Parts: sequence; structure tokens; C-alpha cells
Amino acid sequence: MEARRLQAARLFARGESQAAVAQQLGVTRVSAHHWYHAWKRRGRLGLKGAGRAGRKPKLSAAAVAAVEGALRAGPAAQGFRTDLWTLPRVAEVITRLTGVRHHPGHVWRILRRLGWSLQRPARRARERDEAAIARGKTRRWAQLKKTPDAATRGSSSKTKVASRSSPSSAGPGPPAARPRS
Repeated sequence: MEARRLQAARLFARGESQAAVAQQLGVTRVSAHHWYHAWKRRGRLGLKGAGRAGRKPKLSAAAVAAVEGALRAGPAAQGFRTDLWTLPRVAEVITRLTGVRHHPGHVWRILRRLGWSLQRPARRARERDEAAIARGKTRRWAQLKKTPDAATRGSSSKTKVASRSSPSSAGPGPPAARPRS
């Protein structure tokens, strides 16, 4: 967009009309009109882009790099008892290193900028016995299955929607076609 506005400034300097500039650049006459008056007031500077939108970040690039270094060193290096980063902990480290206070809920923006993602530790009981779990799966699985084996006969009850021994004739849908006699 800025390149188009600067092209309009060159055309205005050559004496082109607003309508001709609008037609050459493929913009509306209203846009060309606004550009012309901005160019008349401030010259080419009047047509420069506004810059980045929104509030500037509180942390400089150097501060973000320092925070990343501290995070990579791990929570234990920052004085925490467990080896787990949480948002409140990261917010505390940011405050300690930079003096800038961030709400823990907004720390994600910084972490995303650094390329970090949510990682949850696998929660397993310390008493977990893998061998007992494997035995239970092999021995009890057949008893706990909800579908009968192929060798087992199904029910012939008409109140049951589906059974192995008889097709579901009471279910919804069109009646089955009969062979012609």
C-alpha cells in the first residue's frame, strides 16, 4: 500500500490529476483525493505508512533473550523445587530479570514468541506395576469384552434391536423387498 501511495506522490509531482492517478493505480477517487491533500500538506512523508499497529511490547529483544536463557537453564536454576515450568513461575522469572510484571495468563504471548508450547508431564502412580497390568489385560480382557465371541449364539429376542441369530426386521427403514412369484 505504501509503495502505491509513493507512486501517487510521483504522479502528483508530475502534474497528474487526482482522477488520472486513481485510474492508473486502480484506486477510488476518494483515496486519490486523500492522498493528494496529504501530499500537499507534508510531502512524501504524509504518504508514509503509519508503522506497526498496537502497543509496543514491554520487553525488548535483549530482555526476551535473557528470559529465554533463564527458562532454558531450568526451574531448578531459578530456585524452584520441582522441574516444571508453570505460567506463574515464568511470570516471576520475567519480573526478576526485567522488572516488568506480566500477568501469568499473558505470559503465553512471550512463550509463543520464543517457540515454546504446552507440555504436560505424564501422570503415573509410583506404585504402578507394569507386569501386573499386562497380566490383567491378557487374562481379564475376554471376560470384560462387551461383544460376544463368534462361537457364542446370539439372542432371538424380538425386543432386542440387533442380534447375531436374526436380522433386525423391526428396525426403522423400508421393508425388505420380496422376490416376485
